[in-house]
Parts: sequence; C-alpha cells; structure tokens
Amino acid sequence: MNNKVVTFGEIMLRLAPNGYLRFNQVDQFQATYGGGEANVAVSLANYGVDAEFVTKLPAHEIGQAAINDLRRYGVETKHIARGGERIGIYFLEKGASQRPSKVIYDRNHSAIMEATTADFNWDEIFEGATWFHFTGITPALGDNAAAICLEACKAAKAKGIKVSCDLNYRKKLWTREKAGQVMAGLMEYVDVCIANEEDAADVFGIHAANTDVTKGEVNHDGYKDVAKQLKDRFGFEYVAITLRESISASDNNWAAMLYNGEDYFFSKKYAVRIVDRVGGGDSFGGGLIYSLVNNYEPQAAIEFAVAASCLKHTIEGDFNRVSVAEVQSLAGGDGSGRVQR
Repeated sequence: MNNKVVTFGEIMLRLAPNGYLRFNQVDQFQATYGGGEANVAVSLANYGVDAEFVTKLPAHEIGQAAINDLRRYGVETKHIARGGERIGIYFLEKGASQRPSKVIYDRNHSAIMEATTADFNWDEIFEGATWFHFTGITPALGDNAAAICLEACKAAKAKGIKVSCDLNYRKKLWTREKAGQVMAGLMEYVDVCIANEEDAADVFGIHAANTDVTKGEVNHDGYKDVAKQLKDRFGFEYVAITLRESISASDNNWAAMLYNGEDYFFSKKYAVRIVDRVGGGDSFGGGLIYSLVNNYEPQAAIEFAVAASCLKHTIEGDFNRVSVAEVQSLAGGDGSGRVQR
C-alpha cells in the first residue's frame, strides 16, 4: 500500500551567519528554508514516502522559492494556498561549547498566520492520505491557525487517517495556559504524541521526576510516568519522548523512548557532536512516522527515529538530508564515522 503523509504548518526563510559567527559579526546571512512540519515532509520524501506539505505562502518570488526548495526533495506542494504579504523569517545564531544558540523570530503577519479555514479543502487534500502530522507550533501562530488545525484533525479522523503531533511548545508564541487549553482540544484527535523533556510540563503540567534538563540528567522512570500520564489522559496509541542530555551547545547525549500502553521501549544513546541542532526534533518525528507507517516493531521504530535524528544533528540547515540506508546503518550499530569507499 502506498503511504501518503500530509503535514501542515509554517515554512520560514532562515537567515543565519556562516559557521559560528555571531549576529553582530557579519554583513551577510545564508538564506535557507525550514519549519517543523516542512522538515518532517522533507525527511519522509527522502525516505521514499509520498509526502505533501500544506501551508499558505505569498504569491511573490520568495514564496515561490520556498516551494521550489520543497519540490527539489520531492515534496508535493499542490495544495499550498497562495496569498498574503510575507513569509515568516527566523534568524539563527549557532552556539558552540558553553555559548547557546539563539533564534530571533520575525514572523508576525506572515501568510500562514493570517490564513483562514476557507484557504484549505481538507477533503481534497486528504484524498488517498494515510497519515496527518502537525506540531504545537502551528496552533500557536494564532486563533486562525488553531481553527485550521482543528478542522484538519476532524477531517483526518472522519477519513480514518492516523494523526501525529509533536507538542513543540514555543514560549515566544503563546503562554502555557493558552497552549494547554488549545492543545487539549486537539489531542482527542491524535494517535501518536511526540514530546521532549519540557513539552509535557509546559503544555499539560506533567513533570518527569528527578530530571533537570539544564544539568544533562535524564531519569528513565520519570519519563515512563510522563508517557503513562499522557496516554491515560488522552488515549494516544503511542507516546514518544526524546531524551536529550545537554552537556553543552556542542555536545549532547541523544536517545528516546516509545510507549505503546503496555511496554516502554528505550533506544540506544548516542553521544552527538553537533553541527546544527535546529530540526533535530523534526527529524526524529520524520523517522518515527516512517517506521510506524511501515509497520516497524516498537523497538525498531524508536531505534530508526533516534538514529535519523542523530544524523540530522550533523547536517547544516533545517532539513535532514539522509537516506533510509544511512539511518539503518547507524541504527544497526555502525556509528564509527569511518570513510565509506
């Protein structure tokens, strides 16, 4: 069976100094594109999945450039609405060692922020689809975007389409109170919930015991409890939690857990030397969706997802430019980094 995955959200113009230069050191920025759900669509397209990204973009050349960038990876873009005045922008200063990365958003009044439910015909968009993915970033863009997400989720459920959501709390976009209220209403339609160390606490007030993300400490039993509370509250089929131990901006330990309501499956842990962290969580989501739509067993699914995101941390830009074979090689134990010839 052909698996068609639809993702919905905002794609932005990313402007970043070259290398590890600071904002105030440069007179030019490298321009690329990225955004949570777009990043997931690119991952899936690279794995050979029929992936479509839905958003709204201006009809001018910069909007078209973003669409062209998606198309070069094989992402379907035919249902992207056109209109509005601008594409959202984010500025990224990559951190190193003890200096953290910084993100500055310039996205107010972007085309997708001002989109309405009338811009999208979900019955048409979901024709032949088997999976729908969005993140907590999208409903955070405003009440309009939240209403579009809700309409999409309802249409997906009516068609028997699996729905996944990465909670992805962004404090620069909304409050914890608003996030909890809006996301709770969306969760009743979600089958697979993805969260990190902080999202469950920020959005739903669910905390992991004996864990301090600023000290690089992860307690497995605490996250088992978080996953169980999420599933008990919302009835998810799967809960996936990424486990990041932040040693510095340059070095992280990276692993994840998958809970299916019966058992907890922990991946192996990778010591990652980071090239570009942005998009790391999205690459995990893309890897998890790929493995689940291809009916991987839970342990194999979480290993694939973590290996995929481990590789993304070594790649410049938002998109995870890797193949299934590369991910499977790392998941299978080949993390030596030796030259392949």
